[in-house]
Amino acid sequence: MTTGFCFDERTLWHSTGEAALFLRPGGWVQPPAAGGHAENPETKRRFKNLLEVSGLWRKLAVETAPEASEEALRRIHPPSYLNEFKRLSDADGGMLGEESPFGHGSYEIAALSAGLAIHAMDKVLTGEWTNAYSLSRPPGHHCMPDHSMGFCLMANIPVAIEEMKARHGLGKVAVVDWDVHHGNGTQAIYWERPDVLTISIHQNACYPTHLGTTAERGGGAGEGANINIPLLPGGGHQSYLMAMDRIVLPALSRFKPDLIVVASGLDANALDPLARMMAHSGTYRAMTERLMQAAATLSAGRLMMAHEGGYAEVVVPFCGHAIMETLSGEKTAVVDPFLDFVTEQQPPPEFDALEDRRLAEMAKSFGL
Repeated sequence: MTTGFCFDERTLWHSTGEAALFLRPGGWVQPPAAGGHAENPETKRRFKNLLEVSGLWRKLAVETAPEASEEALRRIHPPSYLNEFKRLSDADGGMLGEESPFGHGSYEIAALSAGLAIHAMDKVLTGEWTNAYSLSRPPGHHCMPDHSMGFCLMANIPVAIEEMKARHGLGKVAVVDWDVHHGNGTQAIYWERPDVLTISIHQNACYPTHLGTTAERGGGAGEGANINIPLLPGGGHQSYLMAMDRIVLPALSRFKPDLIVVASGLDANALDPLARMMAHSGTYRAMTERLMQAAATLSAGRLMMAHEGGYAEVVVPFCGHAIMETLSGEKTAVVDPFLDFVTEQQPPPEFDALEDRRLAEMAKSFGL
């Protein structure tokens, strides 16, 4: 069994400019002491660093990749968007949508982020790797074809999927998005496509606040191939496992994908500044185990993950490390120092019972 890990230091050089969390300093918003934007390199760098110091890094097939080609990018993004992005990137940077500032040179870095996802997916499909994780940055699941959004500048996972369809004739793909925010970009791109099942587990009405409802199920030929699972704020470990067991796994079993892809946001952890969920590293470990079992049954074990959000720089590395231990089957000496604390703070049984009833109703509405 070989687990791949796609990483390139250059992705950590993408600049989001000066910000106080995600606001532009000025007026009543005081500039931060240093950096300050929520989508900064530290969470990703610390994730990669923990893999190195734990020794797990040496058990992985670590590779970089070339930038996604213009042809690959244009399967998702129109030339008008790519050309304007490149123009601004070659100058001093700018913004092409909501909450997605970028600096000089970010076009090439975003293309590299998509390229890492392509490489990881290709290695899994060709059988060289059993499974893989792409530490892509900037993230991609909010990005629309013609404008950026929510820190996302290119749609990494859709770009990779469409490249694999062109390169290998890839059939049905299931995208499971466990980022705490709704995967609206992926949903929009595949809204009318029956060959790509998109499932988003997210905090209800968090971001974007008006999207991610259970009523959004795809359109045209893609009707029924989009599933949203909005969880109540404050939900923790049990909420996520109930969502997996009641909806995600039955939906995958019904769809029978040839590949399972995870949009791996790690911002459902209890200490994330941009959400209000109570997941922990054990949650990500358990969800990974479930998807590995599903992949073994449904898609010849083919499972690939691409990194999305996660903004608690001290906590994210332990969540990511738990995922990589699970994917690789390798246990290290790393102990998550936050695990006991967050486990003690989980919602009461009454909350979990309420959420279970909600999820049971959702499952019924989806015909699961």
